[in-house]
Amino acid sequence: MSKYDIIVLGSGPGGYVTAIRASQLGFKTAIVEKENLGGVCLNWGCIPTKALLKSAQVFEYLKHAEDYGLTVKDAKHDFDAVVKRSRGVADGMSKGVQFLMKKNKIDVINGYGKIKPGKKVDVDGTEYSADHIIIATGARSRELPSLPQDGEKVIGYREAMSLKKQPKKMIVVGSGAIGVEFAYFYNSMGTEVTVVEYLPNVVPVEDEDVSKQLERSFKKSGINVMTSAEVTKVDTSGKGVKATVKTKKGEEVLEADVILSAVGIKTNIENIGLEDVGIVVDRDKIIVNDYYQTNMPGYYAIGDVTPGQALAHVASAEGILCVEKIAGMHVEPIDYGNIPGCTYCTPEIASVGLTEKAAKEKGYDIKIGKFPFSASGKASAGGNKDGFVKVIFDAKYGEWLGCHMIGAGVTDMIAEAVLGRKLETTGHEVLKAVHPHPTMSEAVMEAVAAAYDEVIHI
Repeated sequence: MSKYDIIVLGSGPGGYVTAIRASQLGFKTAIVEKENLGGVCLNWGCIPTKALLKSAQVFEYLKHAEDYGLTVKDAKHDFDAVVKRSRGVADGMSKGVQFLMKKNKIDVINGYGKIKPGKKVDVDGTEYSADHIIIATGARSRELPSLPQDGEKVIGYREAMSLKKQPKKMIVVGSGAIGVEFAYFYNSMGTEVTVVEYLPNVVPVEDEDVSKQLERSFKKSGINVMTSAEVTKVDTSGKGVKATVKTKKGEEVLEADVILSAVGIKTNIENIGLEDVGIVVDRDKIIVNDYYQTNMPGYYAIGDVTPGQALAHVASAEGILCVEKIAGMHVEPIDYGNIPGCTYCTPEIASVGLTEKAAKEKGYDIKIGKFPFSASGKASAGGNKDGFVKVIFDAKYGEWLGCHMIGAGVTDMIAEAVLGRKLETTGHEVLKAVHPHPTMSEAVMEAVAAAYDEVIHI
């Protein structure tokens, strides 16, 4: 039986980052993966979807070339080539993880892993042991009883990334990050898209102003948005698919070639040995403490299988903290109130901290500043004036409570707010930090200035 210091179950952005950090700290490390290194994120999630979205953005630029004083005759797209490029990007990233495993002398064990009592892992009949076993098996697309996925007419995100034929009509159920990103992509490619959201606002976890702006932008792009709506029944017996949608006005039947179910995720915790070991689970989440230790000594869990936010960067941070704690380092628990969220449709969305509604519910006396990109020189020059930056400060102490952005490139801007909040900066300190001109990032400074009645450009 092979013996390791640490075995990591799953090689997504939580698992492979954890394994690398463990190796850096001197642990003899192995990682178990049943499919491709990189997990869902690199192979079927974060990375290939961004490749699809980039193709859509470039195609939109071509279609609007005249807006920039350019002439492009008969701009066309090759759907198969777009998908092929996306898969190529994913394959390249997975090969990159293979290189990192070799570089860091991490053993890769291919196969289906199950944990066993006595700090053992069974991989397709072969047993391995370790002093510490870290579960990082991630999650998959969640299925609703009223919306069972058949992989052809009712699909999840994996099928949406590699359809052999572009649908003429698509219904997207759910308007979280996955739903709106695919809605934007397919709409840009020429598919007629309808988004159905059960709650009153699209991207419902975001600040309400952001949700309303995205809905306006989507409708302007030709996407049909139905909120406070629920798919109660689907009929796949015909050539396409029919969805019965319940709204406040009554029932409506929508027809499409395909339905994309984007109603959240389900953790991959079945059949991995949790019951055999006696690890406590609440609903479909493994219960852990601040250092990702389960109730059973020597067994840990990170990423989507735990109660924190199901985000790649969260999984990576959790894994690093977990192995540093194992190594005896002094570590501080992650502040889940300062985790940025990003959505990569057009316009992009990025946020961190409290929404306006949440800040008020917590009893804060707040100052709010908002700066529209329509007043930004860089946004005007780039032809991307939709959106704004919104900041929320505690009026009493100047604490930066929240930052919410929607617009071009904002996913690359949100880190300023994350770092500022981590360092406990105040609004006045942000104002005195000189921002470069012309940039989209100036909008952060201008929004802060608006909160303190010092804004210059609006």
